[in-house]
Amino acid sequence: MKRIVVARHQVGLVLRNGDYKRTVGPGTYWFFSNENVVIYDVNQTFVAPAKIPVATLLEDPDFLARVQVLKVKENEVAIMLEDDVILGALSAGIHVFWKSLRNLQFIRQDISSSEMIRHLGRDILHHKALAHLFCTYMVDHHEKAVLLVDGQFEAVLSGGVYTFWNNNSIIEIRKVDMRMKHLEISGQEMLTSDKATLRMNAQAWYKVTEIDKALLLNREAEKQLYVQVQMGLREYIGTLTFDELLEKKGDIGRFVLEQSAAGAAALGIQLLGFGVKDIILPGDVKEIMNQVLVAEKKAQAQIIMRREETASTRSLLNTARLMEENPMLYKLKEMEYVERIAEKVGHISIGNGSAFPEQMKQLFAVK
Repeated sequence: MKRIVVARHQVGLVLRNGDYKRTVGPGTYWFFSNENVVIYDVNQTFVAPAKIPVATLLEDPDFLARVQVLKVKENEVAIMLEDDVILGALSAGIHVFWKSLRNLQFIRQDISSSEMIRHLGRDILHHKALAHLFCTYMVDHHEKAVLLVDGQFEAVLSGGVYTFWNNNSIIEIRKVDMRMKHLEISGQEMLTSDKATLRMNAQAWYKVTEIDKALLLNREAEKQLYVQVQMGLREYIGTLTFDELLEKKGDIGRFVLEQSAAGAAALGIQLLGFGVKDIILPGDVKEIMNQVLVAEKKAQAQIIMRREETASTRSLLNTARLMEENPMLYKLKEMEYVERIAEKVGHISIGNGSAFPEQMKQLFAVK
């Protein structure tokens, strides 16, 4: 025989040869050597003894009267709280708790739904102990997303946080940046209509306007847009000679926009602008162009020089006519040149000084 004392806050399960026999409350008991007592604190979580099914324990009315039984169905979860503090989640099965002073609460939830969870607060949705129950996705304010459930389109999502039950449904979120973006079109080798080879670097600006077309109805919409813009650019360059291309370079953007607008709209994209950054010529063509430019500038310089010479000659002719008609003007012009000559004279040597006044009078007197 052996003596076992069960305290006031305890419960004992009596096992004989490993089989459950009965439940005993607080008190002092004597048991045979082949009997064993498993002591539980009623304020702690109940765990059934090894190899003893919970269903066997629940068949005993005395045990059943001392516990609280919670049965959680398949595709269901129970959120457990104590005094409004979240402790964790209980999955499908039978859960047993001792009846005690503990204030346990349970919130049952059906997790089979694939819809967004809207009825639970952030304290539950973002609790670490419950993180395994949920799938959370965030869409930034400048983004939009499509929601796919088991491969089927469900909705278009704007910026926000979306939470779903972590169940057998396959949830997929595909996001798109709705801001304006640019597309680099670099190193495009092209032939003009007169067989001149050149390379071009261009840039397009665009934004996604219809997310369902961009993500669901078309595959890799941005790559398709790249090809459409590239083909529009090649089409325009191929219709012009090299000289025409240089003259109409500013019209390239307008043509490509008009040519590619319909195709971009089918992709759910709006083209906002297009421009050519660089036109790169082969070395030999570049040298020829430089020679042509130098020759043109020389010719322009010669024309300007001839024009100035003609104007100067015409001015001299007009001056000569005026002086021929007006002797006084001729004398003034003569004095002007004498003054200019005098400015260059450093000193004057006078010979036969007595005749100097008469010589100066003859030189400067008006006849």
